[in-house]
Amino acid sequence: MSIIRITKHFDFETAHALYGYDGKCKNIHGHSYQLYVTIIGIPINDANHVKNGMVLDFGDLKNIVKSEVIDIFDHATVLNANSPHKELAAKIESHSSRVILVDYQPTSENMLVDFANKISKNLPNSVTLHSLKLCETNNSYAEWFASDQS
Repeated sequence: MSIIRITKHFDFETAHALYGYDGKCKNIHGHSYQLYVTIIGIPINDANHVKNGMVLDFGDLKNIVKSEVIDIFDHATVLNANSPHKELAAKIESHSSRVILVDYQPTSENMLVDFANKISKNLPNSVTLHSLKLCETNNSYAEWFASDQS
């Protein structure tokens, strides 16, 4: 049986700030992120199965990524909880309910690791997360591949 990869694309808006950074990104700013989620598996080979021929229904993948990533991060401000930004978060929360404190510097690279963990935990046993691509701008992105992980 053939091993197949399927990919679903998601768009979301998120603001963040990089504590201690030596450039403009130390200030709160936002991005129109594009996330590409690729899973890998063997298509179901059972004529009586409602999902026959599918690795995973695109709608099921959408629901997982939406609940674990998009619904949480879309239109949120993400700040490093291990920095003085937690004080900034408290001030922002009085004006916005969408503030997320994470235990890492909220770079695209670290967000990908977080997203990979969240998505992987919710996939059915028949498929695995193959890769993630997070575009921060039109010409800058970070990628995560399961095969690179130890």
